[in-house]
Amino acid sequence: ISCSGSMATETVQRRRPQQQSTLVDGGSQPHSNGSTSPSEQQRKNSFKNDPLSRPVHKPQDSLFSSSSGWTNYRGFFNLSMLLLIVSNGRVALENLIKYGVLVSPLEWVRFALADLSFTNCPNVFLVLASNIAILTVFVTERLLEQGWLPELFAAVFYPLLIAFHLIVPVCVTLVLQGNPIYSSGSLMIFVILALKIVSYVHVNYWCRCAVRAAKNANGKKNDDKIAEGEQMTSSSALSLYPGTLTLSNLYYFLFAPTLCYELVFPRSPRRRKSFLIKRIAELIFLSFVSLALIQQWVVPLVKNSMAPFSDMNISRCVERVLKLAVPNLLIWLIFFYTMFHSALNLCAEILCFADREFYRDFWNAESIQYFWKTWNIPVHRWALRHIYMPMMRNNYSKKSAMIVVFFVSAFFHEYLVSVPLHMFRLWAYYGMMAQIPLSFVTDHVVKGGRAGNIVVWLSLILGQPMCILMYVHDWYLIHYA
Repeated sequence: ISCSGSMATETVQRRRPQQQSTLVDGGSQPHSNGSTSPSEQQRKNSFKNDPLSRPVHKPQDSLFSSSSGWTNYRGFFNLSMLLLIVSNGRVALENLIKYGVLVSPLEWVRFALADLSFTNCPNVFLVLASNIAILTVFVTERLLEQGWLPELFAAVFYPLLIAFHLIVPVCVTLVLQGNPIYSSGSLMIFVILALKIVSYVHVNYWCRCAVRAAKNANGKKNDDKIAEGEQMTSSSALSLYPGTLTLSNLYYFLFAPTLCYELVFPRSPRRRKSFLIKRIAELIFLSFVSLALIQQWVVPLVKNSMAPFSDMNISRCVERVLKLAVPNLLIWLIFFYTMFHSALNLCAEILCFADREFYRDFWNAESIQYFWKTWNIPVHRWALRHIYMPMMRNNYSKKSAMIVVFFVSAFFHEYLVSVPLHMFRLWAYYGMMAQIPLSFVTDHVVKGGRAGNIVVWLSLILGQPMCILMYVHDWYLIHYA
C-alpha cells in the first residue's frame, strides 16, 4: 500500500508541473474534437523527454548489500562454471601433453582376467559360503518363533555369529595375497549382509515381543522392549507374522536395495523397460568415465606425490593434495550418481521395490550431521533404527549415541580399506572420527548457513585426497621401498 501511495504521489507531482507549464506556454486549449494541435503535441513530447521533469535519485541500497534484497546472481554462477571448465580444461590439456593418452580399456580387461587366479577364487567361494550364515539365521528364527529356543540364546548366539561372519573373510583375505579390488568387493558384500542380518533378527525379535504381549491374559503390553518396535512396521503388517518367516521373504530382503527389514515392503506395479535401459546405459558409461579419469588423471598425480610425501616437503604436499582434490571430487560425484541413483534404482526396478529414496539433498548440507543423514539414506536409516534409537530408549544421551554411530561407521570404513590392502594405518578410521569435532564446528561455531555448507564441501574436497595419498604412500613404502 505504501509503495502504491508513493507511486501515486510521484505521478501527481509529475503531472502538476506539466499542467502549469502548459498554461505558461500560452494557455492553449484543446481543439473542439478533444485533440491538441501538432505544435502543442510536439511541445508536450519534448517536455516529457526532459530529464529535469522527473527525479533522478531515490532511497535505495547497492545490489551487493544484504539489505537490497537482490538475489539474482545467475551471471556470476555462469562465470564461475566457465572458469571451472577453462581451468580444468587447461589441466586436462597439460596432462595429455605431458603423459599422452593413458586410457586403455584393453588393459582393464587384461588386468581383470589376469587376476582371476587361485588367490582370488576364495573371494567367490566366500560370497557363496555366506549363505551358511543366512540359512543359520533363518533356522534360528524359526526355532525362536516356535519357542524351542530362549531369547537369552539369541542374545548370545547372534553377536557371535555376526562376529564370525565378519572375521572369517578377514582371515582368508590376509592369508591369501589376492587382488585388493576383488577382496574389497567380497568384504563389502559381507558387511552389507551383516547389517541386513542385524536388522532381520532385530525386527523379528520385536515381532515376537509384540505377539507374546498380545497373547497375555491381561492384554497389557508392559514389556519395555515392545517400544523398540514402534518404527518396525504397522499393526496390519504385524498380523502377517510369523507367516513372513520364509526363505523367499528373507532372500528378497537380502537382494533389495535397503538395509532395514520390514514384514511388508512397498512394491511397484510393474517393471519399466525404458527405465531399465537408461539405468543400464548409465552404469556402463559412467563406469567407463570413472576408470578413464582414474587411469588418465589420478594415477600420474599419485605417482608424482610419493617423493614429496616421503621427504615431508610441506609445500609440495599441499600442492599435491590440492591438485588431486578436483579429479578426486569429480570421480566421487560420478561414483555417487552411479551407485546411489543408477545401480540402486536398477536393482529396485528389477525387484519392483517402490521406495526409491536412496539420497536427499546432501549438496545443500549446512552441517556435517545433515550431510551424513542425507547422502546415504539406507545406511542412515539402519544406524538410526538399530543403534541411535535403541540407545536413546535406554536413556543414553544424544551425544553418546552419535559417537557410537560414527564409531561403527569408522570401523567398517577401515575394515573395507585396511584388510584388502593388508596394512592397518587407520587413516579411514581417523577421517571418520574427525567428523565428530567437525560436526561441532558446523553446529556451534559457524552455525550452519552458507559458511557451514562451505565447511562441508571443504571436508570432502581436502579430506578424501589426503586419505588416498596417505594409503598410497604407505603402500609404496611397503612394496616398493
